Amino acid sequence: MQQASAKPVAAQNGDDVFLHRIGALDAALLDRYRDKIAVDPALTRRIVSFQANKNRRYYRWYKYKEAFSAELVERLLRVYRVGQGKILDPFAGAGTALFVSSNLGYDADGVELMPVGQKIIAANVAARGANRGGIVSAIDEWLKKSPWKTKGKAKQFGVLRITDGAYPQSTRERIGRYLHEMEKQPAEAKEILRFALLCVLETVSYTRKDGQCLRWDYRSGRGNGKNNFNKGALPSFDDAIREKLSQISADLTRSGCTDSFLSLVPTARKAGRINLLRGSCLDILPGIAAGAYSGIVTSPPYCNRYDYTRTYALEHALLGVSEAEQVALRQAMLSCTVENKEKRLSDANPEWGGALAACDGIPLLREILRYLDDKREKRQLNNPGIARMVRGYFCEMACVIYECHRVLRGGGVMFMVNDNVRYAGASISVDAILSAIAESVGLQVDAILVLPQGKGNSSQQMGAHGREALRKCVYVWRKAA
Repeated sequence: MQQASAKPVAAQNGDDVFLHRIGALDAALLDRYRDKIAVDPALTRRIVSFQANKNRRYYRWYKYKEAFSAELVERLLRVYRVGQGKILDPFAGAGTALFVSSNLGYDADGVELMPVGQKIIAANVAARGANRGGIVSAIDEWLKKSPWKTKGKAKQFGVLRITDGAYPQSTRERIGRYLHEMEKQPAEAKEILRFALLCVLETVSYTRKDGQCLRWDYRSGRGNGKNNFNKGALPSFDDAIREKLSQISADLTRSGCTDSFLSLVPTARKAGRINLLRGSCLDILPGIAAGAYSGIVTSPPYCNRYDYTRTYALEHALLGVSEAEQVALRQAMLSCTVENKEKRLSDANPEWGGALAACDGIPLLREILRYLDDKREKRQLNNPGIARMVRGYFCEMACVIYECHRVLRGGGVMFMVNDNVRYAGASISVDAILSAIAESVGLQVDAILVLPQGKGNSSQQMGAHGREALRKCVYVWRKAA
């Protein structure tokens, strides 16, 4: 019997027509930025990721995988000579841009929706504050007494469906004791102790952050017998929390780690103020005064289907986030998952009409969306929500970019780290499309800096469409003086 082809010939031909048109429109848009796109050998994957933070005092405490490095922020602010004033990060995450900017003498505002990010930033603000000595003393006393190892009352902490069974029973009991005793501490010490606990949750659990979700060790009992993933030996809660608290204490007493930015900051320069704005930047940015910032440094969620509410579910459960609140967070996020519903942007803010029209007016994006809609209607996407997600992503980013232009002062510079993506064989030049949107709202494209090493595809994309690397870039946009 003759084996059936993977796709009907008509479907293959139809895809080829779409992909040919997308390729031609992509080439035309890239040609528009031919003199702006340049490979920058200094932008290694190490510094455009969390990796370079692993040996940096303060920045190494919490492994925030989506973060860029302190070194990258230092380099961008220095090389592009961003004027003194205030720096904004509308997707603040763990606050790397805020703390580097502050150390370089800028005031810094960060907008962050996720409760885990808000707690990381709040704890780091406390650690860098005037009571650093008191915090070190509290940590050292806590380590000496080890109250989580004593018998007594334990605080029950939250469990979400996605986190049920995440810890060995003995670990869960120790966490409960830790939380109960932590409540007796002064406010700043309690902030740091809670933060240290957030830092070790993944380490002592049966889970690992893995792209779009949590990956489960087979010993958790989840997976219906089909799961063979093994994290290896889990450290005890006692070992993990003692190591983390000792690391924080050592960093606060300036031992155990070098910090290269210290050599860049004149000793007479006063650290800038840090202000955290809690919520979605789509809600918060319109309320900020025009021309408030000399620079913007950010990395938005990528258009890659990652659901950060699931990735950080352990932390959110501990912080008391409910199932309903998790769902609300997912919908409030920038559209980057297949579960995001359409946001009624024009109703939310009539001022965004021009930005949305500019987004609709990019021929390449229109053709990509036509192709994805066609694949969805033919049930040839591995998830029908991909088309809606991609459309929502660019529309929402157009509104964010409009607001960033508005709040930048004349001559101000905006830096954005982002990845290109591919769906159903169509490479999506996120860098060129967002740069075209930026130009439409009044920003000048100074450069699109490309990492020497591109980003690989998913295994599904490689199997169907080959191993073509995708660009990972840092965009440099400037507002006219």
